[in-house]
Amino acid sequence: MKKSALFFAALCSGTLLLGSCNSDKKADTTAATTSAPADSAAASGGMAGMDHAGMNHAGTGAAAASPLMASMDEMMAKMDAMKPKGNTDHDFAHMMMEHHKGAVAMADIELRDGKDATMRQMAEKIKADQQKEIGELEPIAERLDAAPTNYKPQDPADPFTAQMKTSMDHMMKNMPTLVADPDMNFNMLMTVHHQSAMDMAEAELAHGKDTKLKEMAQKMIDAQKKEIEQFKAWHAKNADKMKPTAAVYECPMGCEGSQSTKPGKCPTCEMELVKKA
Repeated sequence: MKKSALFFAALCSGTLLLGSCNSDKKADTTAATTSAPADSAAASGGMAGMDHAGMNHAGTGAAAASPLMASMDEMMAKMDAMKPKGNTDHDFAHMMMEHHKGAVAMADIELRDGKDATMRQMAEKIKADQQKEIGELEPIAERLDAAPTNYKPQDPADPFTAQMKTSMDHMMKNMPTLVADPDMNFNMLMTVHHQSAMDMAEAELAHGKDTKLKEMAQKMIDAQKKEIEQFKAWHAKNADKMKPTAAVYECPMGCEGSQSTKPGKCPTCEMELVKKA
């Protein structure tokens, strides 16, 4: 994954600031592994065009403070960094495991921060279901490590490559504008996350060969389609939770610990904090 829109490499300039500013702006521990080298996708031999550097972090200030968005970024970084084998079933299984792990991480965040009983119940169910499927996918993925190649991951015109890329592109383009309420953020981000899983499963149904894996893909589609409907119904009944987050101000030099919800000066270098767009 190329440099995420969520994390900046804020370089400190001037000899007087070298001792106080960090060369790279640090994110919280939840998102520490999110950033990846700029050429990681190319170096890993990932699928053609599978690059999420342009991910639409609508509401940058909210996204910067969102552990849910950080979790989503981390998941996509790991998927981008995967080196495809060139077998549809093998690559689908491995990518879907990482995708499911992302859902588990998001559910954990909702269970930690969320207050709404319905969203917490859905988080518990999603976590249990996704962990169960990860356990079922692991032996299949291991079995397929020796499977022969049957598609071209470096060819953007390859049908499976194109369909998998489209599934991730849609997720990036449909990222919601985050709000102050953690339950609403979980609702919106998990809806997008589920849709991308359904799109990936559709690619497996269309181009996969493994009978067991295709059965699992269909079950994923059926289950997550139902949950998307539940998410949308809850969203419609909770429009009052769509309040924007407070603005985020930060040091233009990227000094650590400078973020604030109010304007002012950086406690480290005393430069005026800048409001994030």
